[in-house]
Amino acid sequence: MASVNLKDARRRLSDLVRAAERGQPVVLTRRGRSVARIEPLGGHAAKRLPDLTGFRASLATKGKPLSEVVIAARREGRL
Repeated sequence: MASVNLKDARRRLSDLVRAAERGQPVVLTRRGRSVARIEPLGGHAAKRLPDLTGFRASLATKGKPLSEVVIAARREGRL
């Protein structure tokens, strides 16, 4: 776990956040004492979500789009 003083952290914040995203926690110090920690949410490196483009393309819908159904229902006064 890397340790960085606050003065350096201000200048390198983007780099420190990128390191945390890669799963490398960073401890911030003030006058040699630990005061805060930058780490990924959940305590571990963030995982990329899978690409769902193919899955979405495979979904088949039947009937009218929901937006058209809602608009028609509003016109009829049912909603």
